[in-house]
Amino acid sequence: MAAYLPLDIPDDGKLAHNITHFARALRRAGLPVGPGRVLDAVRAVAAAGFSERADFYHTLQACFVSRPEHRLVFARAFHLYWRDPRYLEHMMSLMMPAVRGVQEERAAQAADKRAAEALLDGAQADLPQSEEHSDEELLIEVDASQTISTEEKLRTLDFEQMSVDEMAKARRLIAKLQLPVPPIRTRRAESLPGPLPDWRRTLRRAMRNGGEIRRFETRRRKLRYPNLVVLCDISGSMSQYSRAVLHFVHAVTNAKGQGWARVHAFTFGTRLTNITRHMGARDVDAALKSAGAEAQDWEGGTRIGACLHDFNRDWSRRVLGQGAVVLLITDGLDRDPDSALGREMERLALSCRQLIWLNPLLRWEEFAPRARGIRQMLPHVTAFRAGHNIAALEGLAEALARPADSGEKARLMAMLD
Repeated sequence: MAAYLPLDIPDDGKLAHNITHFARALRRAGLPVGPGRVLDAVRAVAAAGFSERADFYHTLQACFVSRPEHRLVFARAFHLYWRDPRYLEHMMSLMMPAVRGVQEERAAQAADKRAAEALLDGAQADLPQSEEHSDEELLIEVDASQTISTEEKLRTLDFEQMSVDEMAKARRLIAKLQLPVPPIRTRRAESLPGPLPDWRRTLRRAMRNGGEIRRFETRRRKLRYPNLVVLCDISGSMSQYSRAVLHFVHAVTNAKGQGWARVHAFTFGTRLTNITRHMGARDVDAALKSAGAEAQDWEGGTRIGACLHDFNRDWSRRVLGQGAVVLLITDGLDRDPDSALGREMERLALSCRQLIWLNPLLRWEEFAPRARGIRQMLPHVTAFRAGHNIAALEGLAEALARPADSGEKARLMAMLD
């Protein structure tokens, strides 16, 4: 922070008004900023002074930031709002790169987009137009950017790179996703027309006709549907992805006709939490709110081995019977060096029919299984797939329909050898 330039205070001297507007922008960007924090910030700045930019930055950060994951959003918003008097132009360039006339469109960081969207709320119409672009030119470029379907962009956009508005649209698309599962043929048979002979019914019917067999009775294998068990990592590195995945779990839980016998949902970070009953609520916002209140370790640390041990000990026999399918959503970055992660993964894999691992780190082409936790978990999963966008969630249906498809597991296992 020592390299900061001198603070650019507005000429009108309305510092309290500017701090209030800045706080509103932070709230729209997702930070829990209320009137009490705004008053504290104004009083703190008055007490600490604002002759040095670093002091001003840390004073506002101490008043407005209460979680580590909010520091980046605060830093981006502070840089945009307080440093450059033409911050609107910079924010519009982040939100609409085509307006700048740049041929190669650069993807903005997630915090940049959230901060720009929050500060631009209701201010797009006040953006001063440069002499280089007339209204007609701007209109043509913006129209050209809309030639690609918005839904198609959202399907391939990383959850972590989505703005607040894009995430809201993505949730509506996720609510329409389906995850049908083919039924399982059991060893038991039922008295319905089928390829298997039913000698008992045939002889019983013949006894009623004086021992004469007039037709052969048949039967078929009984079909049943498996349980779906979702184990979702809600640690700090997975928070943005876990929220989107839980929206998907809620949609699968409440959709009819997809075939699942029951859907069981668990979250884990530093401890295991059963949120199955919360996912049964019809309203997705109410379901996630109650699930968040139940899971006290949201956006905390990661103890995958210990949490899987608790699941195998307390819940495995209850929910994994009769060919259940397990979806494990985590980045595999276990913070507990003393956990027997490999042994717990082996036990989990032996207790279910399919163990599908969704890892958002697969969005990187250079991804390699170098982390200790990933190396211990990978050999025991049935399929290893990406889970960073809507398209990856849509691909789950394909993984269930084709159990032999292991996704990226074979390629990454070759790296382990």
